[in-house]
Amino acid sequence: MNRLIIDSIDNVEINLEDGHKYARRDISKGEDIIKYGFPIGHATCDIKKGDHVHTHNVKTNLSDHISYEFSGDFPYEITDKSGKTFMGYLRENGDIGIRNDIWIVNTVGCVNKTAEILSKQTGAKNFPHPFGCSQLGEDFDTTRIILKSMVNHPNAGGVLVLGLGCENNYIDSFKEFLGNYNENRVKFLNCQDSDDEIADGIKLINELKEHAATYTRQEFPISKLKIGLKCGGSDGFSGLTANPLVGRVCDKLTAAGATCVMTEVPEMFGAEHLLMKRAINEEVFGKIVNLINNFKDYYVRHDQVIYENPSPGNKKGGITTLEEKSLGCIKKGGFSAVTDVLDIGDDVKKSGLNLLNGPGNDLVAITNLMASKVHIILFTTGRGTPAGSAVPTVKISTNNNLFNKKNNWIDFDASPIINGKDADVLADELVSRIVDFANGEKAKNEIYGYEEISIFKDGVTL
Repeated sequence: MNRLIIDSIDNVEINLEDGHKYARRDISKGEDIIKYGFPIGHATCDIKKGDHVHTHNVKTNLSDHISYEFSGDFPYEITDKSGKTFMGYLRENGDIGIRNDIWIVNTVGCVNKTAEILSKQTGAKNFPHPFGCSQLGEDFDTTRIILKSMVNHPNAGGVLVLGLGCENNYIDSFKEFLGNYNENRVKFLNCQDSDDEIADGIKLINELKEHAATYTRQEFPISKLKIGLKCGGSDGFSGLTANPLVGRVCDKLTAAGATCVMTEVPEMFGAEHLLMKRAINEEVFGKIVNLINNFKDYYVRHDQVIYENPSPGNKKGGITTLEEKSLGCIKKGGFSAVTDVLDIGDDVKKSGLNLLNGPGNDLVAITNLMASKVHIILFTTGRGTPAGSAVPTVKISTNNNLFNKKNNWIDFDASPIINGKDADVLADELVSRIVDFANGEKAKNEIYGYEEISIFKDGVTL
């Protein structure tokens, strides 16, 4: 059996065939299981050298709130002066997009089918969702925040806001919430007011296409790129190949002044102390503490255990505890300084690594990333998923079997790292591919139409 030792102090080694862990030596009951140089849980019984180490003999060390201590400012500076560029679209408000598509944004789920018909007849992109009415409080606010972010997303050259007429989020109210907008780039259609909403919708979309055609690609420094970071369907290789590869890419991009945004707060649990050490200052450190503790409070409010993760698919792929998943998950953020913490719907304002509030659920997480105005999402996966956001969602496989099997899902293979390929060389290749996608090359999710949104819900539906 071909096995890998990740860190010299680890007491487990990784089977390179399936990503599962085996004891390097005898491990006593109650002793910490060490992977990546950190505890990922403790042994629930004595484990003999060579034994399989997994959910049957390991339990999490996680607890509720933890006290954290600020360790000092973490340096961040732009060190890459190589002059890399990409070709994007400059919008009137100064934002830069990498796509020039027409989007249909529904104020309410009741018009989903209308939007679908318009999409099929015009080529505009539509993103169905069930909300916009019968919602209260923060859920209603979150729906409007996400939809507002979509209307303002620079990857859209034109937007048709499609409403019904009797919903909570009716168009006149949503216009007030939206604030200033370019009337040539954003059009509105209230279906109950129209004798033929399909004909009227087609007319408005054609007008939006004419406006979108006035934008042309221009050259911009790579520092203007905003990249989302996400992992889903993790396996035992996620923390060995794809996630640390994306971490290297994050470091390279932020060193050039670009921005990376990492979300999935529950998958920071058990590794949050490593992120806190990289806070650029005490203010950001405090924001990270609040980010972690507030999400733990969310679990407690719903009488759920904080460590109820990983998923069955993660476990099948060799992930045993949330700490193990988290230690592998945060590798996507490399070693960059954490420069800001965002809430759902906040626009990215600071270059460097940003942390974004939200759950680990794949569709909700990529929707939240899109709403923060990232241009592209790097999505690592060991189990595979076709899911994609409204922005290019670049799938990066942790293992070669997945890359070969799901060629219609996967854009890039990180597995050559296991076979000895220089990780820095592979990271440069991925940066080049990111520039290709920014310049207009379509990711697999765009080619095959895997473009979806899912809005976070926490409360009552009427």
